[in-house]
Amino acid sequence: MSYYLETLKSVGKYLLAFFRWIVISVIIGFAGGVVGAVFSMAVGYVTGLRLEHGSLLYFLPIGGIVILLVYKLFKISQSMGTNTVLIAVRTQEHVPFLMAPSIFISTVITHLLGGSAGREGAALQLGGSIGDAIGELFKLDEKDMHIVTLCGMSAVFSALFSTPLTAAFFAMEVVSVGIIYYSGLIPCLASSLTAYGTAKLLNAPSEEFTVKIIPQLATQSVIKVVALAALCALVSIIFCIVMHRTAQLFSKIFKNDYLKIIIGGIIIIILSAIFGRDCCGAGTQIIEKAFEGHTSPTLFILKIIFTAVTIGSGYKGGEIVPTMFIGATFGSFAGCFLGLSPDFAAAVGLVAMFCSVVNCPVASIFLSIEMFGTQGLLLFAVAVGVSYMLSGYYGLYSSQKIMYSKLRAEYININAK
Repeated sequence: MSYYLETLKSVGKYLLAFFRWIVISVIIGFAGGVVGAVFSMAVGYVTGLRLEHGSLLYFLPIGGIVILLVYKLFKISQSMGTNTVLIAVRTQEHVPFLMAPSIFISTVITHLLGGSAGREGAALQLGGSIGDAIGELFKLDEKDMHIVTLCGMSAVFSALFSTPLTAAFFAMEVVSVGIIYYSGLIPCLASSLTAYGTAKLLNAPSEEFTVKIIPQLATQSVIKVVALAALCALVSIIFCIVMHRTAQLFSKIFKNDYLKIIIGGIIIIILSAIFGRDCCGAGTQIIEKAFEGHTSPTLFILKIIFTAVTIGSGYKGGEIVPTMFIGATFGSFAGCFLGLSPDFAAAVGLVAMFCSVVNCPVASIFLSIEMFGTQGLLLFAVAVGVSYMLSGYYGLYSSQKIMYSKLRAEYININAK
């Protein structure tokens, strides 16, 4: 009799936890979906303004000053960012709620005035802030606070990119490479799906890229994909090194944050005058051109430089959309020499670069499915595997932990380079 009572108690415990997490995750997902949709609309609107009024670029240094003043107003350290959110998942640290309006406003300013940045950095920080605030509202303990932070990250990422599966697994994978936080599976899925549905109801814009020609799975196509993925891994290492070294160089030369961001803005203006403005903003329209085969062989190099200067000097935004820009333009260019169609090569480059810089192979495979369908799934999986292994221990987020070796079954516990 006692055995059955214990079994019933155990079942009741799991059911209670299940419904509790569903309720909390749906609330986070709804909040993240609304915020993500509004944020996406805001970025889209100011991008349109920038493209219509090219003179806005010349106000980028002034925008940098405004960004610093926003962070000062909300009493948020300029150094806080995506790394703060990743650390919060592993420790007792909290994500400040005021980080949300700070990153929202500053990212919109960066996009309005032509800084080269994406949106997912804001997505992770907005989501982390929302999740942390709702966790505090429900008075959750330390361990559960980690999961609600993951839920928040999943929610806003899903709302912005319309990729709920990718968002859920990205949040569970990105914190500690080699470990997936499966305790967050149901909460992250519930929050990302809710956010995805909410964003769709609010008609939030989303990017869609079409791949018309996907080669059959054969020895020749696999070899070509392996070669392209290996090259993308090399480009990703260069990108990560340039990003980190540029930030260090700016901090070393300019001790004053205001001077640093002003100089960064001036450099972007000069670069734009010399090389054109294709690398300003997120560059989604250039990604679309890469899928059509209309791309310059220098674009991916210029995007690395533009993004490193923008983020390194203190402007706010993310690195993932620039990563997709670099991957798509490089893939489209390099694919021509490998005998791959421009659209498929751009797609492989985009996915491989994404995997290389975030070290999230499972999320990257889901990204290929949610963006390009299942027809070329095995080829994309090959690209993900190759780029993940050959990119080494480099990554965009310095607080990301590499828990297990990519080469052998060995626990290493190091930070991404």
